[in-house]
Amino acid sequence: MSTEQSEHEMKIRKIVTTVEDTHLEMGRQISPPTRRAASTAVIENPFAGVYQEDLDALMTIGEELGDLLGRKCVEALGIDPSQTESYGKAAMVGENGELEHAAAILHPRLGKPLRQAVEKGAALVPSSKKMGSMGQPLDVPLGHKDAAYVRSHFDGMEVRINDAPRANEIMVSIVVTDTGRPLPRVGGLEAADAKGEDGLR
Repeated sequence: MSTEQSEHEMKIRKIVTTVEDTHLEMGRQISPPTRRAASTAVIENPFAGVYQEDLDALMTIGEELGDLLGRKCVEALGIDPSQTESYGKAAMVGENGELEHAAAILHPRLGKPLRQAVEKGAALVPSSKKMGSMGQPLDVPLGHKDAAYVRSHFDGMEVRINDAPRANEIMVSIVVTDTGRPLPRVGGLEAADAKGEDGLR
C-alpha cells in the first residue's frame, strides 16, 4: 500500500446505532410495531481544509461504510436481510469540508454493498447531504428498497450526535426499516404487491 493510500484510510471516531420501535400512534396500537434502525459513523475528513480534485479516497470510504453500516442496521433489527423493506442514506460535513465530500461518500460506491446487506435493493437509495456542526440534526430520507412507488414507505428518520460532526469530520448515516410508516393511508402501490423488477413498481 502506498503512503498516499495509507494516509487516506478511513478513520472512525465513533459509530452510533439506534433502533426505533413505534407501538402507539394517534391512540391506536401498532402491532407489530413499525421498526427502523439508524447506524451512523463519525469519520475523519481526509480533505478537510484543502481543495482536492480527486475524491476517490472518499468514494472508497463510502463503499466500506455501505457494507459496515448496512449490516449494523440489519443486525440491530434482528432480522434476515430479506425482511428489510426500506432504506436511506445521508451525510453531514463539518465546517472545514465541502458538500462534494458528502456526495463522494454517498453516491458512486456506497449503494452496491448496502444493497447486498439488505438483499436486492432494486430502487435508488434516497439520500441527503448537508454542511453542519456538532449536534445538528441530519434527516435520512427513506423509500422502499425495491419499488419507489410504494408510498407507505416514503419516510425519514432524524439522527443527531451531540459532539459530531467536528470541523474536520463527516457524519455518515444509513437507515434500514422492516416496515413502512405506522398508519399508512394515502393509497398507492402496496408493499406486498411490489414486483421489484424496475426499481419503481
